[in-house]
Amino acid sequence: MPAAVKKQRASGLLITFEGIDFSGKSLQAELFYQRVVESGNRALALRDPGATSISEKIRAILLDNRHGEMSPWTELLLYEAARAQMIEQSIKPALQRGSVVVCDRLYDSTTAYQGYGRQLDLTLVTAANHIGACGLAPDMTLLIDLPVPIAAERKKQLKRKKDRMENAGDDFQQRVRGGYLKLAADEPGRIHVIQGDQPVELIRDHIWHVFTKRWPEFRD
Repeated sequence: MPAAVKKQRASGLLITFEGIDFSGKSLQAELFYQRVVESGNRALALRDPGATSISEKIRAILLDNRHGEMSPWTELLLYEAARAQMIEQSIKPALQRGSVVVCDRLYDSTTAYQGYGRQLDLTLVTAANHIGACGLAPDMTLLIDLPVPIAAERKKQLKRKKDRMENAGDDFQQRVRGGYLKLAADEPGRIHVIQGDQPVELIRDHIWHVFTKRWPEFRD
């Protein structure tokens, strides 16, 4: 059973999880969210794009394989629109309530996928990210890093239909991974690189150690 809710924080925390497709970041985001709740703290789990009715509809458009003609610039702006709606409708109110908001992807994904993966102008991608983020930045980002061949093998083992972004190919994923590592090198204080080719439990515990080292009040 979850512990009793602790004293409400004056302001919340925004913790994001990033990584290439099939890196395991979504699982780790869920495990982290559960641990925050079990430690007796308010938390909210979201995914980007998604989390609101409008954002989920935009997500469906973005991932639909029937939209292969979509321009990379259209893709960029749709991601930003979905993100802005989620931030204004869900994230900002939760932070004001003192919740820990755990978000599976945020604007680092846009820099990695549309900036480095689609090779759009990084200056313009950054400017678009500023608009889509509505003035917010993550307090901490956990980058689950995984070599592309391992991610590709995981993809094969799942034997499910790939969405439009997953169908972009391994060369695209290599550029995305390189973009993520460049972001981590540029912002080491915010972005923590976690090796994704370890057992799930080790990754989970490492993430919790990194988080509670920064915010010791969350220790069990």
